[in-house]
Amino acid sequence: MNTNKKVITFGEIMLRLAPEAYYRFIQANNFLASYGGGEANVAVSLANFGVPASFVTRLPRHDIGQAAINSLRRYGVDTSLIIRGGDRIGIYYLEKGASQRPSKVIYDRAGSSVATVTRQDFDWKMILDGAKWFHFTGITPALSDELAAICLEACQIAREKGITVSCDLNYRNKLWSREKAGQVMTDLCRYVDVCIANEEDASDVFAIKAAHTDISGGQVNYDGYRDVAKQLTDRFGFAKVAITLRSSLSANDNRWAAMLYDGDNYYFSREYLMHIVDRVGGGDSFGAGLIYACLENWDQQSSIDFAVAASCLKHSIEGDFNQVTVDEVQKLAAGDASGRVQR
Repeated sequence: MNTNKKVITFGEIMLRLAPEAYYRFIQANNFLASYGGGEANVAVSLANFGVPASFVTRLPRHDIGQAAINSLRRYGVDTSLIIRGGDRIGIYYLEKGASQRPSKVIYDRAGSSVATVTRQDFDWKMILDGAKWFHFTGITPALSDELAAICLEACQIAREKGITVSCDLNYRNKLWSREKAGQVMTDLCRYVDVCIANEEDASDVFAIKAAHTDISGGQVNYDGYRDVAKQLTDRFGFAKVAITLRSSLSANDNRWAAMLYDGDNYYFSREYLMHIVDRVGGGDSFGAGLIYACLENWDQQSSIDFAVAASCLKHSIEGDFNQVTVDEVQKLAAGDASGRVQR
């Protein structure tokens, strides 16, 4: 494990409660418990790739808070920077969709331990000491005004230390309005080097739209996203913009690809036709794949190919965490998409 590639991620890890299989909430007598959350998912993916990854958050001192920490430790994520306090862990309920019925998420996270932190809780100069990369998502600053200020401080100190900063825009309309997101993320993105988004994020947060694209109708116009990436780069000076391109045929079947823009050239991955087991965490696994490739100093085409292949595999895995190896991702990226039994 190369400690010169240390990654810090910051956000909320939640208790995930989901009915078994494809049962609806109103049918369920049992809920399966696991843990996940945007930046925690990225940390787990990176740890599975052999990258020293630390997750920063605040969790209650009780047993459920400890169980969340244990869920990270089992994959090798460094949890030593997690602070303890507050009264509760955030919860989200997931009903998995099928065919033409979409998945559904219900949040129960108000007043969680991380949502009630203050700036005095985090010493970012200490936390970021020796780090190569800092990652957060647009979910974290959406949880409170104080967390938005904390994210800004972290980004500013990362910039002072020469640490690469990545952000997945990850707009969630259940957490804040488009107007508030645009205001807060505009301030934060001035310190971001690598911006990650999906087909809708740039439109929702910054009102930058891709031409001739119908997300609900399963039509994604790749050329339109060239302009989106360029507009984002022109506005914020990003070193790289990565946009995932999902065409939803149904809740079970999606086409999946992505584009990477480095300010000069556009790079498109191959497109995968996925039959989905669990799509939660798909974007996080993409972000982790891209971070890994950047830390390895791969060329842009290899980077976007690896990130998309990593995320494609995640869609076949239950739970938030992407439990795959670099070798498995590289085999898929190289073209082995048959799914044949490995003997």
